[in-house]
Amino acid sequence: MAIKRKSKINPNFNMSSMTDIVFLLLIFFMVSSTLINPNALRLLLPQSTNQTSDRPIVVVSIDKNYTFYLNEKVIPFSMLERRLVEELKEQEDPCISLQADKSVPLEQIVKVMNIAKDHKYRLILATTPE
Repeated sequence: MAIKRKSKINPNFNMSSMTDIVFLLLIFFMVSSTLINPNALRLLLPQSTNQTSDRPIVVVSIDKNYTFYLNEKVIPFSMLERRLVEELKEQEDPCISLQADKSVPLEQIVKVMNIAKDHKYRLILATTPE
């Protein structure tokens, strides 16, 4: 004779109470986060009375005809390195700004970059539209 249980255990879990709790927690955190003052840290930054001046930068430009310019003056590439060394020998942290047209081949740009690397000059590279 088989014995049957009168009360069967239901294997399903009722999620409605769990979703109610999660929903209430969500509302609580949303309300409490809006009450937090975003400007809680008051930083006292130092004020400066002196103006800092930019140090002079030597500008080397290459146009679409592969003409080299040093500070807006036409210069042949053969003299570019010597003139750069002359102009930058007095500076503590020499910097060259290289401005090249987009149509200039990379080979021409790398020539100037090699000069800067050989003499340990900082180089800023910028391209201009065609």
